[in-house]
Amino acid sequence: MTAEAILRIKPLGFPWQTLDPFLFCVHHDDRYPAGNQGMGPAAELLAGRDMGQDFEGRDGWRMYHGDTIPAFPSTRTAASRP
Repeated sequence: MTAEAILRIKPLGFPWQTLDPFLFCVHHDDRYPAGNQGMGPAAELLAGRDMGQDFEGRDGWRMYHGDTIPAFPSTRTAASRP
């Protein structure tokens, strides 16, 4: 019995669709502007963004959960637990 390796082809969006609704899968393709001394974009480029929840992709980049630099919440891994 031979099974097909490719089950279906769908265009990639944001986020990627998964078989399980509890999975979250995205590909980050951001074209960030030059950084300032604090490693973030210039303050005037942050105006009008939904800071802390910026997933729009305006101007080709996102701040994600960051306020001054593009960022994600830190997570504790098993290796970092006391």
